[in-house]
Amino acid sequence: MDLKSLIRDIPDFPKPGILFRDITTLLRNPEGLRCTIDTLAQKCEEAGLAADYVVGMESRGFIIGPPLAYKMGAGFIPVRKPGKLPAAVHSVEYELEYGTDRLELHQDAFNPGSRVLIVDDLMATGGTAGATAALVEQTGCELVGFGFIIELRDLGGRQKLPNVPVVTLIEY
Repeated sequence: MDLKSLIRDIPDFPKPGILFRDITTLLRNPEGLRCTIDTLAQKCEEAGLAADYVVGMESRGFIIGPPLAYKMGAGFIPVRKPGKLPAAVHSVEYELEYGTDRLELHQDAFNPGSRVLIVDDLMATGGTAGATAALVEQTGCELVGFGFIIELRDLGGRQKLPNVPVVTLIEY
């Protein structure tokens, strides 16, 4: 299936000069959604990315992560913005284009020695994915890799990630 044809381009969003890749048109298509999850799971398996847990970042990682975890026979763990998780958290601050942001993960999210796969809809500069990897590192668990629907290659996000496999379905 041509997943790229199901993604809508929105020029000048969220600001002039940005071409936004909108996955809501992919998600609303039952066959496209099924193909996305099945193909991502298959590519992760082929890359040897067996995981005990799939981690998804707020907010689109929450859409992709749970069905992928289900398909892979893994648990799902959310990474949230500050103040959204009720128990003790690990926290990491990371750089944005203009300023910084913070992500949090429950300290007891994983069983000791767990294998963790990080997923999101899109990798651009790699800041959010890299910060999430730093959170996983704080837990002492093993990061096995990353999975993304879309990768914007020209933005060089892979260079900000640890040296583990990265699986993507669509590249721009």
